[in-house]
Amino acid sequence: MKMRKLAIGMAALCGGYAGVASGAISNDVVKIGVLTDVSGAYSGNVGPGSILATKIAVEEFGGKVLGKPIEVITADHLNKADVGSAKARQWLDRENVDVITELGNSAVALSVMNLAKEKNKMTIVTGAGASRITGKDCSPTNLMWVYDTYALAKVGTVPLVQDGAKKWYFLTADYSFGHALESDGQRFIKESGGQVVGSTRYPFPGNDFSSFLLTAQQSQADAVAFASAGADLQNEIKQANEFGLTASQKIVAMLMSITDVHGVGLQAAQGMNFAETFYWNMDDETRKFSSRFYKEMKKMPTALQAGQYSAVLNYLRAVEQAKSDDVADVIKALKTMKIHDAFARNASLREDGKLIHDVYLVSVKKPEESKEPWDYYNIEKTVAGAEAFNPLSESECPLVKGSK
Repeated sequence: MKMRKLAIGMAALCGGYAGVASGAISNDVVKIGVLTDVSGAYSGNVGPGSILATKIAVEEFGGKVLGKPIEVITADHLNKADVGSAKARQWLDRENVDVITELGNSAVALSVMNLAKEKNKMTIVTGAGASRITGKDCSPTNLMWVYDTYALAKVGTVPLVQDGAKKWYFLTADYSFGHALESDGQRFIKESGGQVVGSTRYPFPGNDFSSFLLTAQQSQADAVAFASAGADLQNEIKQANEFGLTASQKIVAMLMSITDVHGVGLQAAQGMNFAETFYWNMDDETRKFSSRFYKEMKKMPTALQAGQYSAVLNYLRAVEQAKSDDVADVIKALKTMKIHDAFARNASLREDGKLIHDVYLVSVKKPEESKEPWDYYNIEKTVAGAEAFNPLSESECPLVKGSK
């Protein structure tokens, strides 16, 4: 398991925060644990980039909060819930970590957030998307920052059904996040007047998708949806092109990032539609953060990495506003704060812990349309958070009054 410490708090970074009076900071340090996929299938979407995004947020904040240093520690959860829980337990019991963040992998996220709840410690999920995280398994000490499968599925399927893709086939990663993507996707396809003609679940992680793709091709579905992510998704898209699916069927990613587009290339990905929550080239704010990120990573940030930056930055703002790193104080402050940064637009935190913000329907440019490196998206539609995410009236979260 990889683990390293980022000692952030040098005098050169203290800026205007050095003179802030000391508040109620436990153990005289604010310690942030980034538990992420450093080496596995999702490492390109989170991993080292999410660690860097955390560092950028801390540096931008000034390196200290309420006169106390900010420390970041990191570890690789290997996409295994037991490994993630063991590391989280060590951090919470022996290393006085105040908040565990990122948690890219829904099984890991659910395991760690429940452990943190037992110990009255805070978690912020930026890399996992199962709707149950802020649904039936919601926690008063957990926040969900970037997306969930409900929003991805709704924004990514409904417009396509309305445009004529009526019959769908799913190829789904056989674990919590894949199941949730497929379940939510099927719901919106059917509600929009479409039908699901078949589905196949494959063991995660996968490599050879040929037999699954041939079955999808034989289904004669209008659209083949990949309910997966990261390296698996990239392999699926490449192999779908090799087998000629793109000639007769629309290939839809239920979750795709700019790193995935870069990995398969515009020739293979052109014309694909999917829901996104961040694009580096959207405006001056997104370009400023992304330029700083690019200097070290030599690639543009994914939505998950930008969301990690946003979550850490606003966590620190909330600690400062609350004058405390106590979980209840920080979450209360976050739910009353204006939340706006390079990632979060028109954003606010709900009582179920979900950050509600704009979501974008994008299309991948043709190779000849791209004018510069990483110029990959057209933003086709901006969907307000209130429309993209599930309404509280449908919530299964016990924290929500009147929930089921």
